[in-house]
Amino acid sequence: MKAPDTALSYASGAGEQPLIGRTIGADLDHTIARFGDREALVEVASGRRWTYTELGRAVDEVARGLLAKGISTGDRVGIWSPNCAEWVLVQYATARIGAILVNINPAYRVHELAYVLGQAGIQVLVSATRHKTSDYRRMTEQVRADCPALRDVIYIGDPTWSGLLTAGAAVPQERLDACAARLSADDPVNIQYTSGTTGFPKGATLSHHNILNNGYWVGETVGYSEQDRVCLPVPFYHCFGMVMGNLGATSHGACIVIPAPSFDPAATLRAVQDERCTSLYGVPTMFIAELDHPDFAAYDLTSLRTGIMAGSPCPEEVMKRVVAEMHMAEVSICYGMTETSPVSTQTRRDDDLEHRTATAGRVLPHIEVKVVDPATGVTVPRGGTGELCTRGYSVMLGYWEEPERTAEVIDAARWMHTGDLAVMNDDGYVRIVGRIKDMIIRGGENVYPREIEEFLYSHPKIADVQVVGVPDAKYGEEIAACVILRDAEAPLTLEELTLFCRSRLAHFKIPRRLEILDAFPMTVSGKVRKIELRERLAAGRGAAS
Repeated sequence: MKAPDTALSYASGAGEQPLIGRTIGADLDHTIARFGDREALVEVASGRRWTYTELGRAVDEVARGLLAKGISTGDRVGIWSPNCAEWVLVQYATARIGAILVNINPAYRVHELAYVLGQAGIQVLVSATRHKTSDYRRMTEQVRADCPALRDVIYIGDPTWSGLLTAGAAVPQERLDACAARLSADDPVNIQYTSGTTGFPKGATLSHHNILNNGYWVGETVGYSEQDRVCLPVPFYHCFGMVMGNLGATSHGACIVIPAPSFDPAATLRAVQDERCTSLYGVPTMFIAELDHPDFAAYDLTSLRTGIMAGSPCPEEVMKRVVAEMHMAEVSICYGMTETSPVSTQTRRDDDLEHRTATAGRVLPHIEVKVVDPATGVTVPRGGTGELCTRGYSVMLGYWEEPERTAEVIDAARWMHTGDLAVMNDDGYVRIVGRIKDMIIRGGENVYPREIEEFLYSHPKIADVQVVGVPDAKYGEEIAACVILRDAEAPLTLEELTLFCRSRLAHFKIPRRLEILDAFPMTVSGKVRKIELRERLAAGRGAAS
């Protein structure tokens, strides 16, 4: 007997409200008209604050400055900076005039900067002067001769920034308004370079419609209103910060709070306390760092009610503490990727602990998801493992000027193939069980690292863990557990770990190798670079960071 269609791993999100058809600039105007006197942006480090009316004026100043620099609709403006108020101003100013903002990873080195400047054809670069050990001026000058499209570099906090605003003062507001009126919500507005594991990164090109709606629906799902204050220690260069954070806030009239230029657990906790934030974002490692801060108990976090955890799966014990000790009873888990603007699935405010830790939520409104057999493309029954695909308004326009690479991930029916292995439960909630490339094949057995990691998080000595496959002459691949200990004075041995696993894991899932680390190699967006762990272990160097 044929199984009913409802038994297939397919779900579509019904929306009580229609999608937003405005551009980002028009949506900001819409918010200003409703909430002009409410606080819109706070930069804690400098003490600077803007109401929505003041934010609109500041954005327009920067937008007119870019017009004075010769930037027009479709031109690319790069931004290379850690989190700061100017980052936000440039984000909305480029959207206002229809320029395409190109996010540049603050951790990029010279050759990566040169590639992005050239591949995107960036005409104006807005940059910090330096970040941590990186001298951005020196690095920019090193590559400038090889980037003929680059006409101008504007440094934040430098006379070139004030010069941008001075030049803009000569541009009539009417010219800016006329430019904005010619824009379409389907125009490209942002290029984000994905940190590919091989070769050069790819520039995911996103439209106003892509990211404005995704930010709105993420915020809607956690119940944002003009009363909310959103603490954002996650990087703006990534969708987590600029879409789920900034656009999620401004589309609801909420306030953006920037605790520090880059993640600092103490600065984040202090910002939540002093600014009475209602929402806090982070990847699990950020929440772990905050919870484990020696002064954690001294901070008043009772203003929190919600927040978003994304980037990697949340261990159950961490989620319990976030809810109980950080007062985030409505914290939400999101799953997505840059190419899908980014969020496809999200847990709901009233979901129980199991759904928040064992799943990545269910499909958002106006989006479709399915789980397919990677070999055949056929949708698998619910409960089966396959590749997660997503379709809808959130799927990128494509990789910038790379149609062949775009065709590798977006099929003829506009399904985005994520490369993630997933299972859709009977209730429509999705579990991410690993990357297709991360799956370990040990002696013919398929092993999903996520399952082992979830179990190892329950070990009392383990604070964080990543499981990877390493080459093995006998089994093809062997399982290695890379572990960060709760207490360096309480060592963990492979024999002890094996004994712990023996009663709960099948023999072929038990790690045969243990590496004790101080930290994991991370991307700037907070994801662990498993490929780097694998390469180090395979080379026999150990996985020390």
